Amino acid sequence: MATRNLNKVQLIGNLTRDPEVRYTPQNTAVASFVVATNREWKADGETKQVADFHNVVAWNKLAEICGQLLNKGTKVYVEGRLQTRSWDDAASGTKKYKTEVVVEDMIVLTPKGSSEDSEGNYESDNSNLPPRHYRRTRAAGGGVFSAVAV
Repeated sequence: MATRNLNKVQLIGNLTRDPEVRYTPQNTAVASFVVATNREWKADGETKQVADFHNVVAWNKLAEICGQLLNKGTKVYVEGRLQTRSWDDAASGTKKYKTEVVVEDMIVLTPKGSSEDSEGNYESDNSNLPPRHYRRTRAAGGGVFSAVAV
């Protein structure tokens, strides 16, 4: 009997730094950035907060779009899958692991030309603009991926 599996991540948070865009030797774009998410709860009548930090990676055209549109502090929705990679660290002689969200869908939630206050409200002259939504797609008949505005 076949089993079903699901590896899906959805995050809404803010970038902690500008994305770093690099190119592989095959000239494939890859963007790396960190998205911070916050949790808040009450304990003993006191409000507690904690932030979690998520390593995120985007490939190909979506990586280039992330590099162009995202900046430190940008509120973003990312959807993708978890992937853990490992390597041998020559300096320490140990095996290292890193778990990342590989992005397949991205929506810029911060309105263009706006700033966010400490409570998540935006100040903007163009608040009627829709979010900018980009999805990783496979080109017809090939293994090449691109990003399209949705």
